[in-house]
Amino acid sequence: FFYGFYAEEKLVGNLASMSISERIKAIQKMPETMKKKREIRNKVLKEITKKSRHDSTQLPCCTLSLRGAAVSFRRFGNSLSEYFHLLQLWQKTLKIIGAEFGTSVLSYFIFLKWLLTFNIFSFLINFSFITIPQFVAAEPNNLSFTGLELFTGAGYFQRTVLYYGFYTNATINRIENGPSYNMQLAYIFTVGLYFVTCFLILLFSMAKSFSRNFINPQTYSGNASKLLCTWDFNITNDKAVKLKQKNLSTQIKEDLAEVNREVLNFSVTERVVRIVIHLVSWVASLGTAIAACAGVYFLSINNLKLFVKGHKNDLESQAAMLVLPIVASLLNTFIPFFYSWLGRLERFQTPGHQIYVTIIRNIVLKISIVGILCYYWVNVVAASESQCWETLVGQDIYRLVLVDFIFCLLGSFFGEFLRRIIGTTVFVSLGLPEFDIGRNVLDLIYAQTLTWIGILFSPLLPGIQMISFSIVFYVKKVSLMMNCQPPRKVWRTAQMTTSFMFLLFFPSFLGVLSVIGVTVWRLKPSEDCGPFRGLSSMYAAVSEWIKILENYTASKWVVWIYHNLITSELFFFILSVLVLIITYLYWQIIEGRKTMTKLLRKQIIN
Repeated sequence: FFYGFYAEEKLVGNLASMSISERIKAIQKMPETMKKKREIRNKVLKEITKKSRHDSTQLPCCTLSLRGAAVSFRRFGNSLSEYFHLLQLWQKTLKIIGAEFGTSVLSYFIFLKWLLTFNIFSFLINFSFITIPQFVAAEPNNLSFTGLELFTGAGYFQRTVLYYGFYTNATINRIENGPSYNMQLAYIFTVGLYFVTCFLILLFSMAKSFSRNFINPQTYSGNASKLLCTWDFNITNDKAVKLKQKNLSTQIKEDLAEVNREVLNFSVTERVVRIVIHLVSWVASLGTAIAACAGVYFLSINNLKLFVKGHKNDLESQAAMLVLPIVASLLNTFIPFFYSWLGRLERFQTPGHQIYVTIIRNIVLKISIVGILCYYWVNVVAASESQCWETLVGQDIYRLVLVDFIFCLLGSFFGEFLRRIIGTTVFVSLGLPEFDIGRNVLDLIYAQTLTWIGILFSPLLPGIQMISFSIVFYVKKVSLMMNCQPPRKVWRTAQMTTSFMFLLFFPSFLGVLSVIGVTVWRLKPSEDCGPFRGLSSMYAAVSEWIKILENYTASKWVVWIYHNLITSELFFFILSVLVLIITYLYWQIIEGRKTMTKLLRKQIIN
C-alpha cells in the first residue's frame, strides 16, 4: 500500500515538472482507465497549484495571477468538455440501437436527433427576436379558452403570439426617446437570416456527411483493422464491454455482407417478368399519388368555401376544420404501407435497393401533397375574402403538424405493436416486423417541410415540432425494442444519412424557399393584421427602410450593398458561376481521392 502510494506521489511529481504538452501526452499513454487518468490529472493540477503558492514570494504578483488564471481556465475547460460529452442527447440509446439493429436503423434515429437540434435552434431564434418583443406591445386576449384550440389551433390561439396576425406593425418603444424596435424589419430579417443559416447548415452537413461516408479512406481499410485496432481498452464496465462487442460485431457483419454479396443471374423470362412487375408497381404508385393529390385539392377548395366565408365557433365547425388534415394524414399513413407491400412484391436483390425505391415513391407522394397544399394557400387562400389569410394558413399548418404527429404515434401502435401481436399469436410464420426505415424517414421530412413553410405564418411552430420530435424519438425507441426484429439481411448503410440530408435539402428545403419567396415578394399582405399590413408586399418593408437610410450619410454603405448586390441580377449570376466552378473543382478533388483510396485498398489487399 505504502509502496503504491509512494509510486503515485512520485508519478504526480514528475508530471508536475513537465511542460503542458508533455504532461498531456504522458497521461494519454498511461494504460489506465479514463477515471484513473482524470484522478491523476487533478492531483497534478493540485500539485502545480501548491508549488505556485510556495513560489509566490519569489514571483511578481502579475505573473502569479496570470498563472493561476491559466490553470483555472484549463481546469474549467476540461470539466466543461467532460460534462458536454455526458449531456449529448441520447448518446447511450444510439449506441444500444446501433449494436442491436445495425447502422440502417441507427441512421433514422441519428437523423431524428439532428432534426430535433435544428428545431431547437429555430425556436430560439424566432422566440428571441420576434416573440419576446411582441410580448412588450401585446394587447390582452379577451377570447375564452375551451380546450378545442389545442386540436384546431383556432379560437383563443388567434389572438396569441402563435400566429402572424397577432404581431404588430408598429415600432416598439417602451422608453420615451429611448431605443426603438422595428417589428417589420425584425420579422422579415429574422425569417430571412434563419433560412440563409439553414441553407448553409444543410450544405455543410451534406458535404461533411458525404466526405465521411463516400470518400474517407478509412472506409477502405478493410475488416482486419476494424477487428484488431478499434477496441477501446479503457472500457472496464461489463455492460459497456458487451455493448461495444455487439456494436463491433454488427459492423463487421455488415461489411462482410457487402463484400460477399451475390450477383444473381436471371434467365430472359425471369428478367422480363421482373421488369413488368417493376413497371406495374411504378404505375400503381404514381397513380395513387396523383389520385391522392386530386382528392386533397378538391377537399381544400370545399374546405375554403365552408369555413372561410361562413365561419362559426360552434363544435361542429371546429371539428370540421380537422377534416383536411385528417384526410391528408390518412393518405400519408396508409399509402406508404401500400408502397412497402409493392417493394416486397418486387423482390429486390438487396434491402438497400428496396429502401431507396420506397423512399423515392414516398417522397413523390408527400411532396406532391405538400405542393398541392402550397398552391391552395398561395393562389386560393391568399386571394380569398378572409380578414387575415396569413393566420388562416398558419392554422392549417398547425393542424397538419398536430394530426401528422398523432398519426405517427398511431402508426407505431398499429403498424408495429399490433403487427407483432399478429405475427406471434395468429400468423406465427410472419414473425416479428422489421423497422420500416423508408416510411419513417419520409414522415420526418414531411413534418419538417411543414414546419419550414409555417415559420412565416406561425413563428413558434418549431417549438411545437421540437416537442413532437422528442416524443417521437422515445415512442419509436420503445416500439423498436419491444416490437421489431433486426433486419434479416445484414447490410452496411454508411451513405444512408447523407441520402436523408439530400432529400431534406432537395426537394424539401428548396421547395420551401420557392414558396416563401413567392409569399414575400409577390403576395399582398392582409390589410387588418400582421406586421406588414397596408404594404404592397412583405418585401416592401425593406424597400421603405432603404429609402429612409438614403437620408443618412453613415448608412450609405448599406444602401450601396442593397442596390449593387441584393437587387443586382449580375451579382447573383456571377455568384452562381462561382458556385458551379467551386462545385466542379470539389467534384474533381473527390474523384481524385476516390482513385487514390481504390489504389490504397488494392495495396492493402495485396
